[in-house]
Amino acid sequence: MTEPSTSPRTALVTGAAGFIGYHLCRRLLEDGFRVIGLDSLNDYYDVALKDRRRAMLMQSDGFRFVHAKIEEPGLLMGLMADERPDIVVHLAAQAGVRYSIDQPRAYLEANLIGSFELLEAARAYPPQHMLMASTSSVYGANTEMPYAETAKADSQMSFYAATKKANEAMAHSYAHLYDLPITMFRFFTVYGPWGRPDMALFKFTKAILQGVPIDVYNHGDMKRDFTYVEDLVQGIRLLIDAAPVRPETPEAIAPGDSLSAVAPWRVVNIGNSEPVQLLDFIRAIEQATGRSATLNLMPMQAGDVPATWADGALLQSLTGYSPRTAVPEGVAQFVAWYRDYFQV
Repeated sequence: MTEPSTSPRTALVTGAAGFIGYHLCRRLLEDGFRVIGLDSLNDYYDVALKDRRRAMLMQSDGFRFVHAKIEEPGLLMGLMADERPDIVVHLAAQAGVRYSIDQPRAYLEANLIGSFELLEAARAYPPQHMLMASTSSVYGANTEMPYAETAKADSQMSFYAATKKANEAMAHSYAHLYDLPITMFRFFTVYGPWGRPDMALFKFTKAILQGVPIDVYNHGDMKRDFTYVEDLVQGIRLLIDAAPVRPETPEAIAPGDSLSAVAPWRVVNIGNSEPVQLLDFIRAIEQATGRSATLNLMPMQAGDVPATWADGALLQSLTGYSPRTAVPEGVAQFVAWYRDYFQV
């Protein structure tokens, strides 16, 4: 009788030195995975922050770091051939709604060409499950909330969102043609320790501690479904073991499930399912810092949306899990990290 293999599962994580990538890699290592982390360490924001995250991951014997761009021709093909990962989690992307207005080519190269390179590599060396990051921004101008995965999403408001919706369509075609199990997950305003400096929480905390005004768009009349990073990672971790299977008939798909009728492909929201007013979010930062904010009220920025709100029923159905960290708790964790990291 052959004994079952006890070797650890191997996960390839693209964007491993990024905010979410770092937290996910750390969780997978804690769970006994061998992790191959790929990142270009580009200068979209402070490289020192990315390098700190990378260095902490490198302290684990189970972590291998690859410094490269995902769009480099053949790079991912060779890496998949060498490592044959069981799981692939694709987080690498050019992020940011507003930056995509000024620098759209960066999104074309990383988000579209890079994702194409990964899909081609997965076609040649299929993993057991591939999970790919999308975004709540794909819901665009939709006004019916909470956003459900089965709702039509064809009115993207930024080129960033358009590239992510294109990734969903690209992945669906590969899932259909090559029977690749693929889960797309749509993030909702992720925040927490080791976050990105271009995001509101980081910028607001920095400004409040320095005593300078903060820019508040749409005069503060905005709502976001803020999702704490550890909650997001827990959702991804549980989805790893919930690979989609091509249904035998369309009638076999449960109500509310975004599972494709013709492919082992599904899209899943990961959000707190509790939209918070932007001004209440700022008040949580004030409470955590012990400082008052000076608000510079401004009109809505191009490409932005006034509200986001996740329907979390599908994630709950698939995994039994729902994000649960309240904003004041999560913000306090970030502010504590920020003060420690910057010694303020």
